[in-house]
Amino acid sequence: MTAQLLDVIDLETRLQSQSPQEILGFALEQFDNIGISFSGAEDVVLVDMAWKINKDIKVFSLDTGRLHAETYQYIDRVRDHYGIQIDVLFPDTEQVQTLVREKGLFSFYKDDHKECCGIRKIGPLRKKLLTLDAWITGQRRDQSPGTRAAIPVIQDDRAFARSGDKLTKFNPLANWTSAQVWHYIRSNNVPYNPLHDRGFISIGCEPCTRPVGPGQHEREGRWWWEEATMKECGLHAVNLNDKP
Repeated sequence: MTAQLLDVIDLETRLQSQSPQEILGFALEQFDNIGISFSGAEDVVLVDMAWKINKDIKVFSLDTGRLHAETYQYIDRVRDHYGIQIDVLFPDTEQVQTLVREKGLFSFYKDDHKECCGIRKIGPLRKKLLTLDAWITGQRRDQSPGTRAAIPVIQDDRAFARSGDKLTKFNPLANWTSAQVWHYIRSNNVPYNPLHDRGFISIGCEPCTRPVGPGQHEREGRWWWEEATMKECGLHAVNLNDKP
C-alpha cells in the first residue's frame, strides 16, 4: 500500500515519534517521484540523511536572482560534496521584468514581500511541485511561533496540489530544535552556508535577510520591517491556511 492510499492523520500519529531518518526512509520508500527542497541548514541535513539512505535523490533549489553570493557558492559546494544534481529553479523572466519596470527593484520595502516572493519563489515552486507526488522540507516547529508551531511531520499540501490530485509534504525535522540541527551538521561534517558564521540564521534573499542579534528569534532576520508573527513567503502557505 502506498502513502497516497493512507490517511495522513493516521500516518502522522505513527510517524510523530520516529526519527528524521526513519521518516525520510518511509517517504523515500513510499514515493519514487519525491523531491527535497534545499536552501538552508535544515535542508542540507535532510540531503545528508537522504543521501545515506538512497544516493539517487532528487533535490531542487530556488534561485530568485537576489540571493547572496555565498548562497550561490554554497549550492555548488553541496552539489559537489554529494555528487548529486540540484535542479535550480528560476522565476519567469517576463514577470520579473514587469515588476521591476513598474515598481523598481525594492518595492517590497514599500508594499510587502508577498508580490515579489510570489513571482520569484511561489511561481517556480508551483511549477516544480506540479511534476512531483511528494516533497520534503526542513521546517521546524520552533522556527516561527506564529506559523510553524503546529506543523506535522506529514501533511496534505493543499496549497500546491494539482487539481483533483494529492501532494504529500514531509517535514522530518518538525520536532527538532536548531541545536539538534547544528549538532548533526558538525558531527557529520555537513557543508553549510558561511553566512551562518556571520550571524545569519534564517537565510533568504540578500535584500530581505539580515543577521539577528542576541536574544532575537531566528525569523526576525527575515522581512524585519513587517509584522513578526506571520513571516511566510508563501512556500509553506499551508501553514497559514491551516491556522485555526
